Amino acid sequence: MKTLNNIPQVFNQIMVLLTLLVIFCQPAKAAIEKGAKDSLIHRVKLLKSKRLQTDADEIEYVNSLVALAKTYRFVNVDSLYALNNEAIGIIDEIRYSLGKAKAYVNFGLYYTDKGEDEKAIYYLKSALMIAEGLEEQEYFTCSIFNDIGSHYRYAGDFAKSLDSYLRGLDIAKTNNFLDMQSVLNENIASLYSYQNEFEQSLLYYKQVLRINEKLNDPFASAQTNSNLGSLYSDMEDYEKAMYYLNKSIHTFEKLKEYDWLAYAYNVKGEIYIKQKKYQWALYWLDQSRILHEDKVDDERGRVLVLNNLSESYLGINKDSISKIYAQKSFDTANQLNDLEGKIASAKTLYSYYKKQEDSKNALYYHEVFKSLTDTLTREENKKSLTMLKTQMNYERQKEALIAENEKNMARQKIFVSLGFLIVVILIGFSIPLYVNQKKLKKLYHDLKINTAYLEQREQELEKSNTTKDKLFSIIGHDLRSPIGALQGLLEMLVNGDIALEDSKKFIARAKTDVDHMLFTLNNILSWGQTQLNGTVTRPSPTNIYKLVNGNVQFLQELADTKNIKIINEVAKESTAFIDENQIDVVIRNLISNAIKFTPENGLISLESEENLNYWTIKVRDTGIGMNNETKEKIFSPNLNYTTYGTNNEKGTGLGLSLCKEMIEKNNGKIWVESTLEKGSTFFFTVPKVEEILKKAS
Repeated sequence: MKTLNNIPQVFNQIMVLLTLLVIFCQPAKAAIEKGAKDSLIHRVKLLKSKRLQTDADEIEYVNSLVALAKTYRFVNVDSLYALNNEAIGIIDEIRYSLGKAKAYVNFGLYYTDKGEDEKAIYYLKSALMIAEGLEEQEYFTCSIFNDIGSHYRYAGDFAKSLDSYLRGLDIAKTNNFLDMQSVLNENIASLYSYQNEFEQSLLYYKQVLRINEKLNDPFASAQTNSNLGSLYSDMEDYEKAMYYLNKSIHTFEKLKEYDWLAYAYNVKGEIYIKQKKYQWALYWLDQSRILHEDKVDDERGRVLVLNNLSESYLGINKDSISKIYAQKSFDTANQLNDLEGKIASAKTLYSYYKKQEDSKNALYYHEVFKSLTDTLTREENKKSLTMLKTQMNYERQKEALIAENEKNMARQKIFVSLGFLIVVILIGFSIPLYVNQKKLKKLYHDLKINTAYLEQREQELEKSNTTKDKLFSIIGHDLRSPIGALQGLLEMLVNGDIALEDSKKFIARAKTDVDHMLFTLNNILSWGQTQLNGTVTRPSPTNIYKLVNGNVQFLQELADTKNIKIINEVAKESTAFIDENQIDVVIRNLISNAIKFTPENGLISLESEENLNYWTIKVRDTGIGMNNETKEKIFSPNLNYTTYGTNNEKGTGLGLSLCKEMIEKNNGKIWVESTLEKGSTFFFTVPKVEEILKKAS
């Protein structure tokens, strides 16, 4: 025992010297370590520069952003909130459940530290609900139970806090999460310490130390040593308190863990206050205060530091400074609804005013202190009993479940033994059957595959034959006649049967036939390609006004033969994300159809209408219109439906079914509104260019 008692004393002296050496040698504002935070910042910038082109990029960006936000919890809570908000915006777009749960945890921690209990518990429980519904997220679920437990502890509801810690601990033990076992056992130990149940607290801390040895994690060990220092300080064993605190401080300074270092400095200052060594207390409390001002954003921790500074200045008779710190501590504790902080600062303010012989203010703060202490004592007694009862109930339920499981296991063993015997007997009969069954299954599987392949080939062949027949039919009926007529005309010209002057009117007619054949061939080739080989749609930002203008110029000569006027009223800024060639075919067909079915001296207009995400293009004519039966047939891909125009113009019947196919490939819709003898209006939609594509183009 003497040896054990001397170790802390010697180690204490050594660690004090080492700590002083580190503090005096390092700059007043040490550079931020190049660790996990810098790595996350670099990763976030890198992913953002890639413009998040894939879902995988967006998920990785969100994960990095949420992880980075969490590193700011005790450094800059505004940065935590801003980064988390940015992540939530993307998460909602990509519907990433795990990312949403992680972001909700960050919001829960943010509002916990702000003292906004309702918001904090809403986000933490929402995160838990999401995590429990996801597969292979036991570790994450376990950590959320820990965060919920810590929130209830800050709020003063120890029963709910312990229940959450125990649930998390159960998951950690089941899945052998040693690091979470360490954290949760330590948090349970702190609950008992807070209620002055020191022996129970020490039992849990000893368990934590054993787990930390397996983890071999210096930071986790330092956290435990720091908490043990606080525990021994409450037990008034200052020698052991200093021993564990100095061990933790050395590690925190080496790892630059400023939030924990500020906490350890403050506990060390408290120990010196209890020993009435106020100058030493001020030294360590000032180190903690500097860290809170420069590197740590932890208002609860700052409340305790400010009050301890006030007590120290009161101890060395610097009363005016003491009052300033005590008042700051009291006001901040009020903002955070921090009961422990309010009690401590009210007590200090009472001592200050009593020393100043200001009986009015002294009485006021004494009553505040007494009222809060009575509330705490009354509530803590109730919570202590509730907490113990909660733990006992929880353990009793576990024992009952274990006992029931053991009974079930015993019954199952009997059934398993009998079943095993039956299985052994059946195996002897089953092996030959199994071999034959396996062969039959393989044959059946091969037959099924071959049948499916043959059916597919049959469908493809049937489709190919249908396409071929349709192509030959169109070529035979729609191209042979104009080609024959053109051939006859050319023979007459060659043989001199027609005078040169008379031939001009025939040549004009021949040109019209050639234009019709070229247009028909283009449609046949486009349709044939989609049917036989399929078409690849390659969308790009395309100005629809220019496409329409080009087709109007191309078809104007055909329209002039019937004195038809074509007006382009499409918006000049109408830019869509489409395959230019495919939509060009659509527009040409629709204008050509309008010319075909519009009598002489008619009018064709092309208009556009801008919607939220798409453009609607309208091709309106003053033609003969169509009935409902015709409207139902014209877009059918399976019917070779054609009608004659006002001057007996004939088409292939492919135009509108081809238009429908190409519009749908470009993520649009096509339809018609028509009235007999009044005209028709064809509508089709195409997607607008998104903002990012506009910038890129």
